[in-house]
Amino acid sequence: MNMKNLNISLCVLLIALVRLGGSAPSSFNYGDALDKSLMFFEAQRSGKLPLQQRVKWRGDSGLQDGFQQGVDLVGGYYDAGDHVKFGLPMAYSVTMLAWGAIEFSKEITNLNQMGHALWAIKWGTDYFVKAHTQPNVLWGQVGDGVSDHYCWERAEDMTTSRGAYKIDEQHPGSDLAGETAAALAAAALAFRPYNSSYSGLLLVHAKQLFTFADRFRGLYDDSISSAQQFYTSSGYSDELLWAATWLHLATGDKYYLKYVVDNGVYMGGTGWAMKEFSWDNKYAGVQILLTKILLEGKAGPYADTLKQYQAKADYFSCACLQKNDGYNVQKTPGGLLYVREWNNMQYVSSASFLLAVYSNYLSATKANLNCPDGQTQPQELLNLVKSQADYILGNNPADMSYLVGYETKYPLHVHHRGASIASIFSLHSEVGCTQGFELWYKRAESNPNVIFGALVGGPDKNDGFSDDRSNYEQTEPTLSGSAPLVGIFAKLQSLHGNVGEGYNHNESPMPQQKTQSYNQDESQVPRQKTPSKYTGEKTASKTSEGAPVQFLHSISSSWTVGGATYYRHRVIIKNTSSRPISDLKLVVKDLTGSLWGLSSTEEKDTYALPQWQKVLNPGSECIFVYVQGGPQAKVSIKSFQ
Repeated sequence: MNMKNLNISLCVLLIALVRLGGSAPSSFNYGDALDKSLMFFEAQRSGKLPLQQRVKWRGDSGLQDGFQQGVDLVGGYYDAGDHVKFGLPMAYSVTMLAWGAIEFSKEITNLNQMGHALWAIKWGTDYFVKAHTQPNVLWGQVGDGVSDHYCWERAEDMTTSRGAYKIDEQHPGSDLAGETAAALAAAALAFRPYNSSYSGLLLVHAKQLFTFADRFRGLYDDSISSAQQFYTSSGYSDELLWAATWLHLATGDKYYLKYVVDNGVYMGGTGWAMKEFSWDNKYAGVQILLTKILLEGKAGPYADTLKQYQAKADYFSCACLQKNDGYNVQKTPGGLLYVREWNNMQYVSSASFLLAVYSNYLSATKANLNCPDGQTQPQELLNLVKSQADYILGNNPADMSYLVGYETKYPLHVHHRGASIASIFSLHSEVGCTQGFELWYKRAESNPNVIFGALVGGPDKNDGFSDDRSNYEQTEPTLSGSAPLVGIFAKLQSLHGNVGEGYNHNESPMPQQKTQSYNQDESQVPRQKTPSKYTGEKTASKTSEGAPVQFLHSISSSWTVGGATYYRHRVIIKNTSSRPISDLKLVVKDLTGSLWGLSSTEEKDTYALPQWQKVLNPGSECIFVYVQGGPQAKVSIKSFQ
């Protein structure tokens, strides 16, 4: 290479580094970003907070929600930087959390985050179950956006209206009921391996809500007019298709698959080609989910119609990849997908999530993406997902993270009431409605509370960003923006991260199984210090003659409830032989509590390895956990190959 070409190359490289933020790291700790994203949902909780709440600057709030209307609507999530509980975006966010827990179950489990993920889902689904008071009645909103926005106060000090609003047969809301049905159906799938009874309860409500949405059609914001200024619905056909698709996946009932086929043309599923996926527009999500069914060879007589859905799924993906014959999603100069001026990051995270799952579906069936500008490998979709996630985390012209609390440079003046006012635990006096504007909203200083994992609205179409509390279009976080990040970061950590990086094993609670119904606070168990006599690790050698397996038992924590002490037992199954072991069956005797990490079988006390780990290679391990009082269970080998 001559000096002229060398100088040109160096110049191009320098421009690229300046454009993308030269000091940004070459790789990111996606595990840490995932952990923080889940913490954001803890910061948004409404209701009675549990003992093991990680966001310590938050307190109980909204404890009288719904009482004026004679219904218990305590719980759920605040939508963004305000204190209204908007049903439509909340339900969409829970759907996305659940989809992430389903699609990236192995990745989230390996990061020891499945407990937190399921807890985030359940905080929403418990609320939806309470809000669904009759088959054809759903309470869709608590709080009034107008009066709420007149005040700048902590959730714990709320003085604004907490009126509740519902949809019913005379005041329908097919979009709201349909999205809530989708959320409950997706959550039922996510919970099925951990708590089959709770999963079944969610499906009962999901089916009733879908029937309600389909039989009594109408826009929810025509019935709940106070939502119009904040979350206006563009239509309900996509939510009906979305809910039916999730119900088919959750139940296997062909009725729901036939529904999306029969209504594909009329409701726009096979006709609308989209470049956006969001709380309001579910078409691209429907199209990609139905393409999965087609690719897996499960379409049966509906293959021709599902191919039409696939064509629209490809359109969305190709538009994001800039390979759609000019009909592409706009990008900023720094490479960020740009859909809307207001809170664009939520559209980035949702699109990236769809591309990640579509890449999985294509890879699993050894298929490629056919774009107008050429055939594309599934890996290209993941490359785009990574570029968007990296932009969010700091690989951008501003050289800053748009995920609050990640790394050292991130927005400090987030448009969020609770984060911007000193915690009730440090400032005990009440902060009044207008007092908050004068003393806290207008402050030039940084927010006193870091709201970890909040994805702010993000930069404009030219990558410009102003870290100003009053700049709500760019600095306000939302549930719908953060929900897709859980699956995205789990996938990227599995591909690019280091084992054990970015998360704290000791801080991740495990999801509990219970055969009876239970209250929200029981979804996690308070941790207490393990008694010294139970600390340490006990090793049990292979339990059957010639069986090349070791069981390593340990107790990781204990707690006391009603005078009884319970222990969390952790068992490592290790292949100590020089050959792979398959179809390993275990017998677990004297088990009085809940067990997860293994698959139950039809035989009494007999368990198999999870579906994704049917073979235990030499030196590899599989972990399962159970909780019970008294002595540990007896684990032995039943059979293996």
